[in-house]
Amino acid sequence: QVQLVESGGGLVQAGGPLRLSCTASARTFSSYNMAWFRQATGKEREIVAGTGGSINYADAVKGRFTSSRDSGKNILYLKVNSLKPEDKTDYYCAAGPWLSYTETRPIGYTYWGQGTQVTVSS
Repeated sequence: QVQLVESGGGLVQAGGPLRLSCTASARTFSSYNMAWFRQATGKEREIVAGTGGSINYADAVKGRFTSSRDSGKNILYLKVNSLKPEDKTDYYCAAGPWLSYTETRPIGYTYWGQGTQVTVSS
């Protein structure tokens, strides 16, 4: 059983930076693929960044979002540069079976955090 806890969300001004954290309860990075998803109200959950061979990013966030990790602390990060109003939504951390490619479907992940809300002011 893996527990994931996101933090770092809140109110951020458009154009500003943000860093989200996902703390895992166990050593997950060597055994699981990790990913960040986001889901706006009324929309499907979509992948933002995921591991699997290499780190891959959704087209909408390429160049602005960076996923990294601190294996010693079991923390996954999502750093955002230049937030846009459309980035306003709930962000989730997920862990799934290790694969050599990035699984983009939510169904491919076993463990989920509770989510952290990001609000962007213009």
